[in-house]
Formats: sequence, C-alpha cells, structure tokens
Amino acid sequence: MDNLPAIFMDLAIILVAAGVITVVFKWLKQPLVLGYILAGFFIGPYFPWFPAITDATNIHVWSDIGIVFLMFGLGLEFSIKKLKKVGATGAITAITELAIMFLIGSSVGKLLGFGSMECTFLGCMLSISSTSIIIKSFDDMKLKQQKFTSTVTAVLVVEDLVAVLLLVVLGTVSVSKSFDGGALVGQMVKLAFFLVAWFIFGIYLIPTFLRWMRKYMSEETLLILAVGLCFGMVVFAAQAGFSTALGAFVMGTILSETIEADVIHRIVTPLKNLFGAIFFVSVGMLIQPSVLVEHWLTILVIALTVIVFKSLSATIGVTLSGRPLKTAVQSGFCFCQIGEFSFIIAGLGMTITGFNQDLYPIIVSVSILTTFVTPYMIKGALPFYNWIEPKIPSGIKYRLEQYYEHANRDGGNKANLKTFMRKQLTNILIHGVILAAMALLSTSLLRPFLDTLFADWHIPQIWSRLTGMVGTVLLMSPFLWAMAVKNVNRDRLKLMFETYRHSQAVIIPMLLLRYFVALFFVGLVVGSYVNLAVGFLMVIAFMVVMGSLFSRKANGLYSQIEERFFSNFNSRQAQTSFRIPKGMENEFCMERLRMTQYSPLAGKTLQQGNLRDRYGANIVTIERGDDIIDLPGKEDLMMPGDLLTVIGTEEQVSKIRADIEVEADMLVHDRSDHELHMYRYRVDTDGPLCGMAIKNSALSHHRAMVIAIERGGNKIVNPERDIVFTPGDMIWFISPEEMTLKGFESKLIKI
Repeated sequence: MDNLPAIFMDLAIILVAAGVITVVFKWLKQPLVLGYILAGFFIGPYFPWFPAITDATNIHVWSDIGIVFLMFGLGLEFSIKKLKKVGATGAITAITELAIMFLIGSSVGKLLGFGSMECTFLGCMLSISSTSIIIKSFDDMKLKQQKFTSTVTAVLVVEDLVAVLLLVVLGTVSVSKSFDGGALVGQMVKLAFFLVAWFIFGIYLIPTFLRWMRKYMSEETLLILAVGLCFGMVVFAAQAGFSTALGAFVMGTILSETIEADVIHRIVTPLKNLFGAIFFVSVGMLIQPSVLVEHWLTILVIALTVIVFKSLSATIGVTLSGRPLKTAVQSGFCFCQIGEFSFIIAGLGMTITGFNQDLYPIIVSVSILTTFVTPYMIKGALPFYNWIEPKIPSGIKYRLEQYYEHANRDGGNKANLKTFMRKQLTNILIHGVILAAMALLSTSLLRPFLDTLFADWHIPQIWSRLTGMVGTVLLMSPFLWAMAVKNVNRDRLKLMFETYRHSQAVIIPMLLLRYFVALFFVGLVVGSYVNLAVGFLMVIAFMVVMGSLFSRKANGLYSQIEERFFSNFNSRQAQTSFRIPKGMENEFCMERLRMTQYSPLAGKTLQQGNLRDRYGANIVTIERGDDIIDLPGKEDLMMPGDLLTVIGTEEQVSKIRADIEVEADMLVHDRSDHELHMYRYRVDTDGPLCGMAIKNSALSHHRAMVIAIERGGNKIVNPERDIVFTPGDMIWFISPEEMTLKGFESKLIKI
C-alpha cells in the first residue's frame, strides 16, 4: 500500500465526495453541477476538516480530460445544419455581447482601481461565457432540445472561436506589451483554414470508413474508435496551436453527421459524466475563503456585473439578430457566467511582470458564484419574460415585430444576388481550403519524398520535380475545375444582369476572383517545384492537352467526390421518415425519440395514448428492431425500446418527449415486498392432488408454478403440464399467494 500512487487516493476522495453530495442535491432537486463544485470546495486545500487532494497536477490533467469529453458530447449533439440556420444569430449575438462586455468590464476594472493592463484582461475575461457550465445545466434541466438552446449553442461556438483569437492577442501583448494586428489576422486565417479543412476531410473520410466497418463493429469497438478519433483530433488541434476543447468539439460535430451518432452519444455519455464530474470538482477546489473575505466587495461587484450585463448584452444581441423577444430573453439569461477560458486568460496575465496577482483568485471566485446562479437564471428566464412582456409599451412591441419581420424577409432580386454571392464565396472558401491543403501536403511531404527517392535511383532532380508538379496538378484538377467553372449558369447570370442593373459590378469581379484563385494555387504548386515562368508554360500546355482529352473525366471525378461528401453529410438526416420542406422548417420539428420502459405510454396503442389530443404531435414512424412501421394505425402498440419519429411544433415535441424519454425515479428497486413463496407438499392417496394432472389441479387455479417433482428418488425438473400426481410424490412449487387451500394445511411446508 505504501507504493500506491497518490492519484488512486485522490480519485477516491473526489468521486466519493461528489457522489455523496450530488445525492443530496438530487434530493433537493438542485442542479448537479452545483453539487460537484461544493464537493470540490469541501475536499480542496482551503477546507481543513476533510482529506485534501495531494497531487493537484494529476487532478488538473483529469479535469482537462473532463473538458474534452464535455466538448465532445456537445459536438455530438450539435449539427452543422442547425448552425447554418442560426449562424448569423450566433455571430451577431457573440460580437454584440463581446463588445459590450469588454467595454463594461474594462470600465468596472477602472472603477475598482486596477491598472490599464488588468482592465484589458478583465474585459476579455468577462466577455467569454462558460460552454461547459451551460451545456451541463442544459443536461441537468433536460433543456437540450428546446428551441432557444440551438441559438445558445451557436453563440457559444462563436465565442469559443473568438476566445482562441483573444488568447493569441493577449499572449502577444503579454510578451511584447503591444498589440500585433498581423498576428491576429494570421491566426484568424489559420483558424478558418483548419476548421474548414477538418470538416471537409472529416465528413468525406470518417463516415465512409464507418460505413465499411459497420458490420464488424460492436458497442465496445465503436466506443474505442470514437474516443480514439476524439483524442486524435485533440492532439491534432494542439499541434496546430488551438485548444484541446476545440479539437474535441470538431470531432464530435463530424461524428454527429453519421448514422452512428445516436449510439456513440449513448455509449460515451457515462464517460462524459464521469470526467465532467472531475472537472467541476476541480473547479470547486479553487475556492479560497480567505480571498472571498478579503476581496468580497470586488468579487460581488464583478459577479453582479457579469450576471446583469452579460445577460442583458446577450439578450440585445439575439434581438438584433432578428429573433423574437421570448427567444432572446431565454437565450440571453444563459450567458450569466464566466468559465474555463477566463481562467486561462487570467493565468496568462499572471506571467506579466507587475500584473496584479489577486486577479486570478478573484476571477475564480466570480466564476464559482456565477456558476451557482446559472441554473436559476436559465430557469427564471421564462417567468421573467411572462412578467415583463405585458409591461412593454405597445409602440416598442410593434417596432420589435416590424424589425423581426424585416430581418426574416427575402428581398426579391437582391435576395437572388445575395444567394449568388453566398454560393460563390462558399465555393471559393471550400475549394480554396482543399487546394491549399493539397498544395501544402505536396510541398511538405511529396516533394521531399520524391527528391529522396529519385536521388537513390540516381535520376536527376528535375525529373522528381516534374513528376511531383504534374502529379499534384492532376490530383488538383477536379477541384480546379470546380473552383473556376462549376455553378456558372449563363442563363441565370443573364437574367440577373437584366433584372438588377448593378449586378454586373458584383458578378463579373466574383467570377474573375474564382479564376484568379485557381491560377494562384496552380502557381503556388509550380513555383515550389520548378522555375515559375517555365513551369507555368509547361502547365498551361499540359492543361490544354489534358483539358481537351479529359475534361469530362475531371468533371465526372469531381461529381463522384461531391456526391460522396453530401451523401455522408446527409446520412443522418436521411434516416428520418421524410424531409420537411424548407419553407416549413421553422414551423415544424421532427425528432426520433427512444421510448423507455418507464414511459406511461409504453405498452399502449396509439388510440389509448391519445397523442393527437393530449400533445398535438403525430407519430409518423415506429422502429422496432429491424421492423419499421410507417404511418402506424390506431391499434399499433408503442413498446419499450421503440424509436418513434415524432412531428409537431417545438412545444408539442418537447411536451411528448417528457412522457416518452422518462427516467426512473429510482435506479434500483427493492423487491422484498414482491417476494414469491416456495412450498413443498407430499401427495397422499386421499389428498386433493392425487391422480390429477398439473394443468387441472388446484395449483394451476391459484397461480402456482410446479418447478420439480421428486418421485422414487428421481427428480423431474420443470415437469410437463400433463404429468399426473401419484401418491408419494414430493412437489416443489412457487406461488405469489399464501396457500390456504382446504386439505393442504397438514402436508404443506413453506420453505
């Protein structure tokens, strides 16, 4: 025992304390995340009455793993399609909130007497919300499928991306004491490149691999593979200079578009809960009572600033993005805390000479306080809206409604032009990233490999360079074609020229930009292998010949690649019974819900469940094992384990979800009150069972089950119902009832 690593004792203390305290919080019907934090405080180094953690470094590593699983789980529940739907909302809200909170945070820092550097860092710390706290609160409160949560998730993603940029900027400031705009722009480009590249190659490769391996996979192998992919992307992101949380989220998002997403989420959830608990306990361990006492006023002022102004600024941002006031209030009240990125920013400030060292424990204490408040703010958002909505002047309500309608209204020909511009920019971005990735891989991996290979074969280097250049351009040719030629419909362009007179000034430069970008990447590859001028002449001649011979093949190859990508991208959506038309997506919600054995609807027919009248929703498909029942009839049963496709409004689906995905009130039930009784009985010649078959005997009429007959030294186990009792038989049977039959009393023995 003396050689037992300290991590064993530390994990025992963490998990036992978390388990005991969270049971209390469950009994009190409070969010479990608060129990984890309180458990961390009790076992932390600043609370002397309980055993303290001895190896804080190892616990920090475990908590980092907790963040990885929390973000991986968030990605699995995320959807690129939902982000596309609320992407503008996320960007507008995040930018509005970040700008307002930076100004307010800096101003509050000045009022509290901090220096200019501390004020800058404080403004950044108060700008970033805690993704893990909000997502965990959604989990505990069963709000993940609410309509406003998709808006919140989109904002959190944008905030996390901005947080990465802030770390770069503040890191530069901490070293050079100056702002480096070039570094910021470079980091933004780098981040955009890696995100698009990860998503494109991930969606193309991973679902294809899973499809090939599907018939060989069990839950065990799928769990190992999913977690391996998650940590692989975490390492990749860290090597690229980004946060581990971002890598985990990206891999979760990629896997969320696969058919296996629901199974992966189910089998990963226990791991996420375990390591997430360790993370929140480790946060609670940072609470310092002495700091709370010494700086209580500063902590209280900053905490109130976060709770009030972050909620208000986020509500303003969601409103500006064109969302209804109800959604804005529900979304805005979620952003009332600071979290893990604020700790990192504060730790970065601690490396600056002369930086106020008290700011870190102050920020940790503020984070703890605002974390406690978060579940109650989320819960109180709807009552607050119901209270304030009648008090809003009718003139303001009218303007808000007009703004909402204007923000969600198309603009005719201008809308067509915007759609054209969006498609062209998307085309340039996606294919530009693919071409850039291929060019980088060619110059960094292929060129050194070919140079070494041809040198070993004693072939002049010029031939290795020509081989690499031609091979790379050939591989890039389908994407070069897509960059320069794809989606250029001459008839549609002519129509836009005629209907919108200023369209020429937009369309022509956009098409020229596509050609320029394609030529740029060709030049980038050529220049890295041979002399640019000579290489361009060779490539142009090569492309003219190959274009006349193989243009259709390049087009066909790209079409196959694109078809596979979109097949993978839409594979999960293809599992739904049908696709809701675009014009009705905001009115309807369609989800697949797994019925639990605890559901009050389990075992009932659709008619008995009366779903249409009780919930307003409809069941369009019942999946039971390999059987699929489309448009089930009123006599079809809903059984535990069935996967039900439900369609209705957000409110209707949320209402029926509460009665389908029902969790057990008690995980383990005591069966002592439902015990079966075992009896032994010897058959006599004049007894009530002599000469009777089991199926005709009194035992059968009283729900008794004969499990054995001992006859002549032999035992008949589970006898047939036609067996006749004979004198001397020793019968063993069980019954849920106390046997009080006449004639049994003298020979009946209860075991």
